Amino acid sequence: MRHRLAFAASLLAALALTGCATGQTPAGAPAPAAATTPEPTPSPSGVIASGSDDEQAQARAQAWLDDISLPPGTTAATSTVASFLSYTGWPCGPVSELEAFWLVPDATLSDTADWLDEHPAGGLVSVWGEHRPDGMNSDGMTLGYIPEPGAQEGIVYTLRIVPEGVAVRAEIAAQTADASCPELPDGAKYGAPGMG
Repeated sequence: MRHRLAFAASLLAALALTGCATGQTPAGAPAPAAATTPEPTPSPSGVIASGSDDEQAQARAQAWLDDISLPPGTTAATSTVASFLSYTGWPCGPVSELEAFWLVPDATLSDTADWLDEHPAGGLVSVWGEHRPDGMNSDGMTLGYIPEPGAQEGIVYTLRIVPEGVAVRAEIAAQTADASCPELPDGAKYGAPGMG
């Protein structure tokens, strides 16, 4: 009887320990991915500043720039990284503006755009929501991110295919506290930044 009780106690202890153990990965199955933090995006060299010298607007634009995250391997670049054929017009102002450039080597437009959607700077939201067109153009695309629906400030990224990968330009605009928007005729509304 004593042996049966000892056996039962050891069996219960073994079952209790088994219940606390984590499951093993079946042979040949990939190990679960560990959570990773994206590596910091290199600080851009040759940032171009323009617009209002309002300190609060400049600080907000700089905070958005500092929070930009691009894929691993990204390098800082200058405006000569690609030929950017258009610029964002910020209709409401005054605004403080910054412009910065990077190169994402061996990347595709879609992968770079997906990364930007998954790592928005400064809590900004995509103007496209979840319905961003996958490829708006064969050699480039424009993506806009704003602090709230209807805003006329934030970041507009222009992505261009170059021989080395994808060139990225960020056009950043932060409005001053007294910024206003010119009224449009016939009830027209401004389009979202970065929607073309």
